[in-house]
Amino acid sequence: MASQATRTIEVGVSPDKFFDVIADVTAYPRFLAKLGMVSVQIDQDQGDVKIVTHAVKKLGKTVSYTLRYQLDKPKKLSWTLVKGQMMSENTGSWVLEGAGEGRTRATYTVEAKFGMLVPKSLVKVMISRELPDMLAAFKQEAEGRG
Repeated sequence: MASQATRTIEVGVSPDKFFDVIADVTAYPRFLAKLGMVSVQIDQDQGDVKIVTHAVKKLGKTVSYTLRYQLDKPKKLSWTLVKGQMMSENTGSWVLEGAGEGRTRATYTVEAKFGMLVPKSLVKVMISRELPDMLAAFKQEAEGRG
């Protein structure tokens, strides 16, 4: 069964500036390290389409997954799973809207399906606790960059 979540945050930078942060995948390990992000490698970069392999550490084990990102600056960044350890589905998007006075309303949506070896309790923790922490990290990074 797939797990899905949608959350919206408001960020104190323009959609264009926030898009630059979410599209800067090579910076993810720096500001998402507390959430287990170990490394990111861009396997293919065709401008608006990027194939990116992420490595994350969960429960003492490092796993990787590869996403195909579609960039539609400054409105939307979406992704689909190319391949992944312990994951059979991962689709989602960031949809950005202006919220007045140089602010952005960012809606993050994800749907992921994990293998039988991933405990349901871990999936619940990732959605209930790690998703808000991840969104806060993106907000802090964007506002810090100005």
